[in-house]
Order: sequence, then C-alpha cells, then structure tokens
Amino acid sequence: MSTIDWNSRFSHRMSGVKKSFIREILKVTENPSVISFAGGLPSPELFPVEEMAEAAAYVLKQNGRNALQYSTTEGFLPLREWIAARYLKRFGLVVHPDEIVITTGSQQGLDLLGKVFINPGDRLMIERPGYLGAIQAFSIYEPKFVGIESGENGVNTLDLQAALEEAPGKMLYTVPNFQNPSGSTFDRATREKTAALADKHGLLVIEDDPYGELRYRGTDLPPMRQFGAPGVLLGSFSKLVAPGLRVGWICAPREVLAKITVAKQATDLHTDIFAQRVIHRYLSTCDLDAHLTKLRSVYGERINAMHAAFQRYMPAGARCNLPEGGMFLWATLPVGTSAHALFDKAAANQVAFVPGSAFYVDNGGLNSMRLNFTNTEIPRIDEGMRRLAAAYAELA
Repeated sequence: MSTIDWNSRFSHRMSGVKKSFIREILKVTENPSVISFAGGLPSPELFPVEEMAEAAAYVLKQNGRNALQYSTTEGFLPLREWIAARYLKRFGLVVHPDEIVITTGSQQGLDLLGKVFINPGDRLMIERPGYLGAIQAFSIYEPKFVGIESGENGVNTLDLQAALEEAPGKMLYTVPNFQNPSGSTFDRATREKTAALADKHGLLVIEDDPYGELRYRGTDLPPMRQFGAPGVLLGSFSKLVAPGLRVGWICAPREVLAKITVAKQATDLHTDIFAQRVIHRYLSTCDLDAHLTKLRSVYGERINAMHAAFQRYMPAGARCNLPEGGMFLWATLPVGTSAHALFDKAAANQVAFVPGSAFYVDNGGLNSMRLNFTNTEIPRIDEGMRRLAAAYAELA
C-alpha cells in the first residue's frame, strides 16, 4: 500500500479541470437498450469502410515502409495540399500548405493553441453556451473565461464589444457553423462585426469548423478570416469521414505554426502518419462530395424527424431549434425545470441527453439540453423522444 498523498503531488492547474461530463454519460449509454442522444457521434453505418480498406491496403503495399516510419511534425505534405485546395474550392480562401499542421483530431489543436497562447489569468472569450471539449482543453492552462452570449445568429457582438472595452482579451474561441452545442450559425453581419472587433482589439479568433460541410439547408458563409479577423482555423475529418482515425488540422499564419510545431514535437512528435496517408489515399481516389451528399441526405432526414418528434411529444413551454446543419438540437425546458433532474428520470427510462449546464463556464443553462440526432435511426429517434416526454411527465 502506497503512503504517497497523491493529491499533494498533482499540479495546481489540474485542480480546476473537471471530467468531461459527456464522456461520463457515454458510460451509461453502453447498454444497447438505452437510446442515446448524448454523444456527438457520426453514424457508423455511413463510414466508408470498403473504400478505407482499399486505401489502407494500397498504402501498405505501395508505401508501407514510409507509412510505418517516423515522419515530419507538420504532417503529410500531399494531405496538407489537399486541405489547402479545399479551402480554395469552398471559400476562395488562398492558403499555403505551409500554413497547415496536421493534428491528432481538432481536439489536439485546441490543446496546442492553449499551450502556445494562454498564460494563467488571460481573458479567453467563449460562446455562451460553448463547446465542452474546448472548455476542458483550455482549462488546463488556467485562463479567465469570459462568456459571450450567443444566439441564433452567433455571438452577441454588443456583448463582445463590451467585454473587450472592459479589459483586453487574448482570444475568442468559436464554432461559427452549426455550433456545438446550440446548432447556431454566425450570419454574415455577425462575422463581419466580430472580425472588425477582433482586428481593432488585437483579438485572436479561433474558428473551429468540424461540422461546416454538414449543411442541410441555407448557404455556406466564409470564415471570419476572410473579413480580416486575426484568425486560426481548425478542421477535422472526424465528422466527415471517420473519427477513429483522429486526423485534424490547424491552419494559421506561419509565425503561429512555428510555435505550434515546437509544442507538438513535445507532445507526440507527429500525428499517425499511416492514418494520414490512408485518408489522403481515400480523398484522392474516392468522391468525398458524393459521400457528403449521402451524409447530408440521411442526417437531414434525422434532424427533421427529431425536431418533429420533440414538437409532438414534449410539453407546452419546452422548445427546440432547427439548425441549418451540424449534429445537434438545442432545447430549453420551462423555467424552473432542472435538466439534471430530468436526466436522472430519463436515464431510468433508458434515454440519455446532455444537460445544458455542462456547456457553460458560469453555471448557466440549468433548464437546457443538447440532443444529438446523427447517430440514431428515425424509429429510435421517435421512441427516444417518447421516453423523454414520459420522463418529463414523471418529473412534473
């Protein structure tokens, strides 16, 4: 039996970092009888398994020794060239491959940005509600979080302006397209105003865009970098191709990437080069746009089904939005209703969601919740909403 007091050995920074509430919930949903709206999971039956198997076999046969060897920190150059070309195709955004570093998912991108930019006490602006994974990643570096109210059209720019005039901010973290958790999207006016404020106040804008190509209605809008924001872009293949590969990227000015590269070398040397080569082979030989069309069709039907089921079964006073894309609906319960209390009732009824308070840095969102629709087929969506309504009736 060890006599070490482990709590006295841990670094101070870990005292303020909480477990991921979502990861803890996912343990509950391992039971197959539980209908889970909790995780942010793509649908596994839509993974391009055969195409990826062919790509992996090709990489091993043609480039096996290089694919199994150490590689450069920046990442596989042909993959970085593909990403740069994609920015040009989608937005007319000119990006050089040397402005891209491949990361182990976009989550590692958050951690690296925290290492490079955040000193203890730095003011970090984040949407309210904001992405839980970012809150957890940045918390390790001990910033002072400043919640900026966010609505249907993105952050409240008056709220952001007031926060910046009160005291300087180090950076603003956003998910501008189909935000996690709220599903909201920055409209053009919000993007332009946010970019102008960032430029005026020297505020670094981090645009995390894992869902941007999962649009079911409406029109794509360019990143705030196009409007002059001092910006860093994060991207990922997790929601578009396969999350298990853990391949994402950071797109940033060369001065930033020089520091990012050093930080990554100290973390993992480089992202899995075999996975990078496999996904590049897939992107080079398969029709990604056709794959995305299939995703949009299936997910578009599921988001409509969940929204309709919510309206059909949930009580008066409960509301949910209908985002233009992404993976989540954001719902609010009547004032005074605890989403945590509802979660306990729902778990007993074998349905799960994420209470909204997990996405706030200031104890907000007590009567709100996030619902994922992408990983559940329509009949189970309907049954899950029936169970959720029954849990609410028990709570009421």
